[in-house]
Amino acid sequence: MLSISYNHRGANRRFKGFELMTSDIFFKIQQYLARESQGKRKYTRKAYRMLPKLNRPCILDVGCGFGVPTLELAKLSQGEIRGIDTNQASLDELTKKTKELGLSDRVKAINCSMFEMDFPDESFDIIWAECSMFIIGFERGLNEWRRLLKSEGFLVVHHFAWLKPNPSKEVRDYWRQFFPDMRTVQEYTDQIPGCGYDLIGHFTLPEEAWWIEYYGPLAECIKELRLEYVDHPEALAVLDKARLEIDIYKNSCQWFGSAFLVMQKR
Repeated sequence: MLSISYNHRGANRRFKGFELMTSDIFFKIQQYLARESQGKRKYTRKAYRMLPKLNRPCILDVGCGFGVPTLELAKLSQGEIRGIDTNQASLDELTKKTKELGLSDRVKAINCSMFEMDFPDESFDIIWAECSMFIIGFERGLNEWRRLLKSEGFLVVHHFAWLKPNPSKEVRDYWRQFFPDMRTVQEYTDQIPGCGYDLIGHFTLPEEAWWIEYYGPLAECIKELRLEYVDHPEALAVLDKARLEIDIYKNSCQWFGSAFLVMQKR
């Protein structure tokens, strides 16, 4: 999840040292997770294989981070990938990996906000967004990104979702802090046609995927970082928030999860 970034982004901006430390911890957590949770690539592959065969498509990966899905898409598609993010350190890591894998001619990391994408209309065959669209919002993302897709191009979104309706107020209030427009998968699929797309298909990630690929590695990372930052109360406070997220998920996993939604521009 990205609630840690939400918690430190914009908060405590008056305290520069604190902000630098929390940014450093957030980067280390994301780096650790990118290294340890490679199993999630199978869900990227599953979603990609729901698309028809495309000849070297041009793909935009929105919110690419360290580029785990970006590099997987390069292998799957043999196409050209543009990965955008606003964290330069993450983009530098992605650029380093592309060089190591000999993919620099096809994969480019670009420092760009999803709110300021100035690519020409109909630039991409596929737009891909794994757990990043919540930043701009589901409906706004569908509407604003549509112009960037070629005729009958594809949008693939991995998005947070309620697994069933009517969660408790405590659960709803907690997750809505971070994902305010979160809905059930059915509510998302009902919304897609009105935004100018046809739904090709969707699937929900199993509960164990989050434990194995995210929360398990996150718990191990927290243990390591608590030893590294044992004399830094501000850093420990950030790690406590991360630990709280794990505990909250334990109590709400039957309600909360994520789904891939695969759609085609009309």
